[in-house]
This record gives sequence, C-alpha cells and structure tokens, in this order.
Amino acid sequence: DFTKDDENINSQPFMRWNHRFEFVMEAIHKAEAETGERKGHYLNVTTPTCEDMLERAEFAKSLGAPIIMHDFLTGGFTANTSLANWCRKNGILLHIHRAMHAVLDRNPYHGIHFRVLTKCLRLSGGDHLHSGTVVGKLEGDREATLGWIDLMRESFVPENRGRGIFFDQDWGSMPGVVPVASGGIHVWHMPALVSIFGDDACLQFGGGTLGHPWGNAAGATANR
Repeated sequence: DFTKDDENINSQPFMRWNHRFEFVMEAIHKAEAETGERKGHYLNVTTPTCEDMLERAEFAKSLGAPIIMHDFLTGGFTANTSLANWCRKNGILLHIHRAMHAVLDRNPYHGIHFRVLTKCLRLSGGDHLHSGTVVGKLEGDREATLGWIDLMRESFVPENRGRGIFFDQDWGSMPGVVPVASGGIHVWHMPALVSIFGDDACLQFGGGTLGHPWGNAAGATANR
C-alpha cells in the first residue's frame, strides 16, 4: 500500500518539504511495524533545479523511502532522466506524474498527443506513469487509453489503428512503465478497472478512499 504527495504539494510556507518527508516517513515506518507489510509514500521531489531535486531525493533515501515522485513535464525531460538514473543506481522506485499534459495534448488539432508523451517518458525513465482511467473523473477514450497502456508496458506493440498505433513498436530490452489509474475512481469502478488495466497496474484511490461514508479506514479497507 502507498500514499502520495499531490502534484501541487511541494514546499509551501505551511508545509516545508523536509518537514513533510520526515512526518510522512515516520507514519510509514509505524504502519510497517504494526502490519508487517511493505508501505510507502510518493515523496514529491520536483523542484526548479536538478541540484535541489537530487538533494530532496537523497534526503528521501536517508529516511528509508522506497519511492519518490516527479512531475516529468514541469521538471523537464533532462531533469527526469537524471533522476531516473539516480533512482536506478540507488534502488528507489520513481513514480511519474503527468502534470501539465493537458496543455499539450487536450487540443486535437495542435500540440503533442499523450501517446507521444508516453513514449517520451519511457525513453526518459520512470517506473509508474499516470495513464488516465477511462472511468472516473478523467475523460478518455477507452481504445486510445489501451493503446498507450500497451506502449508503456509491452516490449512489442503491433500496429493497431483502432488504438492509435500506426506502426509496429519494438522496444527491445528497454524497461516498461507501470500504468497508473488515478482520478475519481472508487471501489465500484474495480470491475471496469480490472477489465481495462488487468492486474499489471497501479490503482490510486484518493477521494475514493477519503470519501467513504464510514471514514478513511473503511475506505482503505473497501478498496483493498
């Protein structure tokens, strides 16, 4: 089980990044000790400079964090690749948020399609990537979403124009990326999510946990 920073949570005066990292990791270690299960929290290390980004990554590592998070479009491809290489060397997972993607891919007549951004991220590096949900609050065409999910995690993707795949894509030995469903999903979406994503995916329930009428703990239990 994991919790996460929001893409907008960084280092505001009321919640400095280092204080948040320490507070959250204390709770993570407590939960692991009580349950005997592996836990984690996606600590957002997105910053204006690579130096600050790696400083936060090193601090997260010193606290025993198994995973960190980066907004790869706002941070930039070069910074993201540097962070992905650092994570690989240090044995830490890298969760990728796609904040700002709609500025690039929402207009069907101009910009960069998310299918292309998906390929860019796989080339740049990362372990998880938000991929849309089809169900929930995030709009998205089912076939198009299945197309970029294939591009994220399969080693060979055959041409499938119905899914927007216009030519065979052979990734060779390049590692895949785990698709992340997140955005207005809750326990009643589970059959549809399993149908769309299968069991090789990450499902994130934010409001679908906190919005449970019996409270947060009941929401987490229902989703599990």
